[in-house]
This record gives sequence, structure tokens and C-alpha cells, in this order.
Amino acid sequence: MTTIDTSAPVERAGKREWIGLAVLALPTLLLALDMSVLYLALPHLAADLQPTSTQLLWITDIYGFMVAGFLITMGTLGDRIGRRKLLMIGAVFFAAASVAAAWATSAEMLIATRTALGIAGATLMPSTLGLITNMFKDPKQRGVAIAVWMSCFMGGTALGPAIGGVLLEAFWWGSVFLLGVPVMVLLLATGPILLPEHRNPDAGRLDLVSVGLSLGTILPAIYGLKDLAKDGVSVTAIVAIVVGVAVGVAFARRQLRLTDPLLDLRLFQNKRFTSALGIFSVGGFAMGGIFLFVSQYLQLVEGLSPLQAGLWLVPPSVAMIGGTMFGPALSQRVGAGWVIGGGMALAGIGLLVMTQAGATGGLGLIVGGLIVATVGLGPGAALTADIVVSSAPPEKAGSAASVSETSGEFGIAFGIAALGSLGTAVYRSELTIPDGTPAELTAAAQDSLAGASVAAAQLPGDVAAPLLEAAREAFMTGLNTVASIGSVAMIAFAVVGVVLFRRFQPATPAPETPDVTDAELEPVAA
Repeated sequence: MTTIDTSAPVERAGKREWIGLAVLALPTLLLALDMSVLYLALPHLAADLQPTSTQLLWITDIYGFMVAGFLITMGTLGDRIGRRKLLMIGAVFFAAASVAAAWATSAEMLIATRTALGIAGATLMPSTLGLITNMFKDPKQRGVAIAVWMSCFMGGTALGPAIGGVLLEAFWWGSVFLLGVPVMVLLLATGPILLPEHRNPDAGRLDLVSVGLSLGTILPAIYGLKDLAKDGVSVTAIVAIVVGVAVGVAFARRQLRLTDPLLDLRLFQNKRFTSALGIFSVGGFAMGGIFLFVSQYLQLVEGLSPLQAGLWLVPPSVAMIGGTMFGPALSQRVGAGWVIGGGMALAGIGLLVMTQAGATGGLGLIVGGLIVATVGLGPGAALTADIVVSSAPPEKAGSAASVSETSGEFGIAFGIAALGSLGTAVYRSELTIPDGTPAELTAAAQDSLAGASVAAAQLPGDVAAPLLEAAREAFMTGLNTVASIGSVAMIAFAVVGVVLFRRFQPATPAPETPDVTDAELEPVAA
């Protein structure tokens, strides 16, 4: 265990570190953009490449699968070979894969390039967060830096639909992928100058068997959860999850035997580390399910276009950014526990407001409740990330960061699967099919609100209108149910957050020897 000398003065970050933070924020913003911008481009690329329905699903999902699957491997690899070096390598491959995706000539080529983008993207998040932890030794400065970093990720998610809409108005669908090229070129040009190198000097060799086992744990589990959300309970989804759990057990046993494990499971012995991960996952669980239903509500109940729906989601994202940036300063005044717990309670209230929305006139309640919820979640998201990385030894910052992000991925995927399945079940139980609806269209309407909209388009007006009204009412019942469960989960974990972290003060990392000498840094400082 690393011994921390709290009596020693803490080195404060200077201008170079803050400029370096701006450089690190760019790939973080880009990663979020790349996750959200594709959905608007799907109709355009589908018309050009003509993928099958299965290929279209892989085009949308493979990027997220690869990011989630390789986070732990890349976080630990950065600790071994150097976080800046891994970031630079990832930037090169991300730029190259972006160009290839932009000019893909077939669905198979686009799937392959999206796979490469996901693997390269997995190098960005743990490397950037790990470097921030090493660059900002002072707890107050580190809290602000992590809040800025997380705000950029949220900002990318908010801006994705708007930027994508603008690009698609002027250019072809491949232009959305070219956003990454100038960002990565700038990172490659400025990173070696502004970012110090950090790695674990005592790290052993990378265990390739553990890498395979980690992928065998995460990928089937994420796939199974996504399949549950899309198609409900199925043999394929259950088998995938069971396989992921079984391989996960084998992965854990191997890590406990290795001298230099891919993932040091001793990190989980730290109660604050584990509790912060749990709270982070619960936030992802609740909001993952909510955003799944809100995005459908905006388009299928309110009748908005994808771009209009994306623009309505910008205010909640901006609100979350504001809450995130305000969190570190507020935690210094009232304590991290009250900020985390109070924020989750506020998020629970926001979700409770959403339960009052109906099929007509509910847009204000949905967006207003979502704004309140995201304001509450923002501060806790930044603070729990800070708690996770500050609870680990400095030489394992990349590994700790990757665990944090993987837990968030699982939380979101589980929320989409569990709450999505529950909301769909409520929809089906509440839906009343009007007389005169043919059997084949009845089946489509019972499948989802989207299916009901398609079915209504094929029916005469006197049958279509009652069907759409009944489907929207049933959908809102499902949305209200999901929001209620999310609210209860938020408020329950608000108490947990206050109890566990009310006296928490971020630890000052032990000094770590960088891979660059003072002589090398002197010209840059000058």
C-alpha cells in the first residue's frame, strides 16, 4: 500500500498543466461526439451502402462494444508503457480509422472501421483521466480538472446530434466521421510538448490470457444486456450473459494468482473505491433507461424530427455540465457526501416530475424534469470519478480510471436492458387494440410504439387515430413506471452517498517519478 505523507506540501498545477488539460479535453469531447453523431447519419448511409438489418445493428453497436471491452486492457496497458505514449498511439489509429470510415464503400468495411475506432477510442478515456490524476496533485485542482474533463464528455453527447445535423445538411454521411481527424492531429502535435509521461516503473508484462478473459467477460455481458433491451428475454441474451459471468469468474481467479495482474482486484478492498463505483453505476442505470424512453417520446409521441429531438436534449446536457462544474467548489464548502447524496436526491425529484407527464401536453414536464435530474447528477458524477482515481495508488491511475468507465458502461447497458424491458412489458399490458385492426398489424402494434406508428400508417383514419392514441397512452404509462423506479433508486442511493462520503476528503497522491527529467521540462517551462 502506498504511504501518503500528508504533511508534505502539495505541488500545485501551473499554466502548462491547465493548457495540457485543454489538450486532453479534445479527445474526450470527440469520443462522446462519435457515440452520438452516428444515429442521425444512419438513414443516409443505409441508402448508400444498403446494409442488411443485422449489419445496420452492428454498425451502430460495434463501436460501443469495443470501447467497453478494451477499457480495462487499455487502462492497464497505459500504466505499463506510459499513458501519454498510449494516448498518442490511439490518436494515430483513431484518425486513420476515421478517414477509412468516412469513405467506406460497403457495410462490411464500415463495420470493420467502426471496430477499429472502438479499440482506438478505448485508449482515450483511461489515458486522459489517468494523466489528469498525475498532472493535478492538489485535490482541489484535481477536482476541478476532472469536472472539466467530464463536462467535455457530456458536452460531446449534447452537441453530437446538432453538429451531425449541420454536417448532413451540407455534406455526405461520411463527414460525421472526419470530425476526429483535426482533433487527433492537434493532439499529436501538442501532446508531446504539453503532456508529461507517466507509467508504473514496476509493472510486469501484459498477460495476454487475462486480456482474452476480460474481453470474454465484458463483450458477451454487454451484448446480452443490449439484446434484452432490443428483443426482450431470449435464449441468446441469457446465454451471452451467463457466458460473460462464467468467464468473469475465471478472469477474477487468474488475477488473484498473478504477480502482475491485468486488473488489481485489491482495489476493490477499498470501501470508498467500491462505493463510488456503485453510485456511479446506479446513476448510469437510471439515466440509461430514462434516455431510452425520452428519445422515443420526443419523436414518436411529440412527432419531432431526429434533429429537433436532439436539440431538445441539449438543455438537459448543458444543465448537467453546469452541475458538474459547480460540484467541486460546493464539495469544499459542504462536503463530498452532501453534494453526492443531495445531487442524487435532486435527480430523484426530477424523475418524479417526469412521472406526471401524459401523452398530450407533457413536453414541458419531460424536459423540465430531465433538466432537474441532470443538474443533480452532474456534481456526483465528477466527484465519484475523483474518489475512484484518488483511492488508487498513482501508478494504477489508468487501471482505476478504466474500471470507473467500465462500471458506467455496465450501468447504462443494464439500465437500458432492465428498465427498457420493464417499460416494454408495461406498454404491452396497457395497450388496448381498437376493433378493426388486422391481426398482422396488431402484432406490430403490440411490439412497440414504433410498430404501432407503422401499423397506423397502413390503417384508415377511423382506426388509426384510436390505435395511435392508445399506443401513446400505454407508452407513457411505461415511461412513468421507469421514471418512478429510477427516482426510488436515486433517492435510496442518495442516503448511501451521504452516509459513506460525508467526511470524505480527496487523498493527495503520493509522488510519482515521471519518465521525463527536470532538464527536459525546463525549456518547456521557460
